[in-house]
Amino acid sequence: MKLNDAVWGALFLALARAVLWNVQSFPRIPGQNIGPGAFPGLLAVILAACGVLLIVRGRREGAARGSLGQWLRSPGHVGNFVLTAGVLVFYIVAANTLGFIITAAVILLALFLKLGVRPVVAFPVAIATVFIIHLIFYKLLRVSLPWGVLPILY
Repeated sequence: MKLNDAVWGALFLALARAVLWNVQSFPRIPGQNIGPGAFPGLLAVILAACGVLLIVRGRREGAARGSLGQWLRSPGHVGNFVLTAGVLVFYIVAANTLGFIITAAVILLALFLKLGVRPVVAFPVAIATVFIIHLIFYKLLRVSLPWGVLPILY
């Protein structure tokens, strides 16, 4: 649905306000001026600025429009949207049980195959990408990713 930019701007402002309100509860690091809320707070300020610009632009356009976008008339685009939303829900539901590596590999394979990547390319690229992402998050950034069933397989 195509809405006036002022509506989206107001939604962005509301989201920015919620983020700014939430980062106030982040713990302070003694002796540091910059804490864990600095980056989300900066992004919220940028989001608020974009919201204001959208509101100004939407006011210039006039009355709110409520027409369906062209992409909703294309079954391929609708399928891509549904698959993208579906893999996000799948990750939320399955990541703790199956683990990051298996879940991410299934997601990448599904996305690659839906977007027309040949299976002979999709499989190795998906597997390599998952292991590279896991290496970056687990080893370099020290983010604990769920192992799921993999420790049982050792």
